Amino acid sequence: MRRKHTAYLLSGLAAGLLALPTPAWAKDNSSALSVARQLNEAFIEVADRVSASVVVVTVAHRPDYQSSEDQDNPLFDWLPPQFKKQFEDRFKNAHPKGNAPIFDGQGSGVIIREDGFILTNRHVVDGADKIHVRLKDGREFDAEVRGVDAQSDVAVIKVNAKGLPAARLADSDKVRVGEFAIAIGAPFELDYSVTVGHVSAKGRSRVIPDPKMDQDFIQTDASINPGNSGGPLVNLDGDVIGINTLIRGLHTGIGFAIPSSLAHHVSDQLIENGKFTRSWLGVEIRALTEFPDFKELVKGVSEGVVVVGIVPDGPAAKSELKTQDVITAVDGKPVLTSLQLKNEIRDKAPGQTVNLDVVRRAKHIVVKVKPEEWPDDTQPVVNKRAAAGEVESSDLGILVKPLSKELAKEYSVDQTEGLLVAEVEANSVAARKGVQRGDIITEINEESVSTLKQYRNALKGADLKKGIVLSLLSQGVSRFVVLKDSGD
Repeated sequence: MRRKHTAYLLSGLAAGLLALPTPAWAKDNSSALSVARQLNEAFIEVADRVSASVVVVTVAHRPDYQSSEDQDNPLFDWLPPQFKKQFEDRFKNAHPKGNAPIFDGQGSGVIIREDGFILTNRHVVDGADKIHVRLKDGREFDAEVRGVDAQSDVAVIKVNAKGLPAARLADSDKVRVGEFAIAIGAPFELDYSVTVGHVSAKGRSRVIPDPKMDQDFIQTDASINPGNSGGPLVNLDGDVIGINTLIRGLHTGIGFAIPSSLAHHVSDQLIENGKFTRSWLGVEIRALTEFPDFKELVKGVSEGVVVVGIVPDGPAAKSELKTQDVITAVDGKPVLTSLQLKNEIRDKAPGQTVNLDVVRRAKHIVVKVKPEEWPDDTQPVVNKRAAAGEVESSDLGILVKPLSKELAKEYSVDQTEGLLVAEVEANSVAARKGVQRGDIITEINEESVSTLKQYRNALKGADLKKGIVLSLLSQGVSRFVVLKDSGD
């Protein structure tokens, strides 16, 4: 009877508890979990749908006389020149240049047309003798380059196939900072990796230390690593908002993607014409808002783009445009930043007259100029580092200065001839080979270098994919290193 009474009490207590209203925190928790599950499912659906349009791109280069195993051997870099030459001669005979290309690089790409056109980075396929493409469903194709644009780092490759799952390219101008961003690609040969982050910023234009590059990057904290290059950055709708291109150091959470609108525009011309024609003015420019010292001196304008330098014989030099002019509009469209001015001029037809609204000494005038096609061999308008006695090699990742008595004393070196390594970029090809700040470069590919002109001329004929030999004096020890691009 006692047990039965206890059972009745427990039963009544349970019924009473069930009858009580659900606490507010329980409702909120249920609602939050529901939203989280929906977002989780959205990521899964996007990754599943877009991955079908993503391809793994492997590239092959025809080997020279040196095998990749010997190039990667750290002992090879320390061989005396006479012994190194003996090994080179032996490998040259054993591995003639006519050998079949070796697949030694990998990146990513995204299908943009059902008839086999694929968007990727130029640096992924640059110099490739063979290109191989693999789809998520396992199909494999040989590909050929349809066109490349070095300044935007965009490339289009083509496979012989029909009915491929093409991705949708979004209007990247509508992308908002803070929205979700999903990167899909093959980092470190880990095919079809998916990482999630956000759009951290837009319009990044000083990422690559080369003013010739067409830079309008989307910044993202979605993890991007070597091998992601050429793959898509997509939004929650599965639309491509960018082409993943580069990172600022591994594990930094700072990656950059070419905006889809620019990539779309460039790829259309590459598909139709095999090249992208961009126009230029031949000016060095700077936003007035980023030039406070000059802004204090100008009257009648608070925003615009300052003409800092003009290229001799360039399009602007043939017009009435002058340095210190502030450009406020192109054909009536306001321009407030250097990027906006470049974007407006880029798409103008070469030879077409363009009206620039200009403020000059507080007067508002219109200057007519005819942009021209950007020549391949155009040098930067004013190389500020060169003007300061410095040259930066973005490919090598080093900054050099001509060695002077003052610098020799500052860096505690006895050498008075050569080029001083003033800076070494982290994770660069030079850093990976042990080049350090304070090293002195005496030769490049057996050519003596003591001046910046000699340095530039030596690098003109050098090929980072084949290898560049730097002879160094490092902490009093003469040595040499072979700098070689890994392919991504």
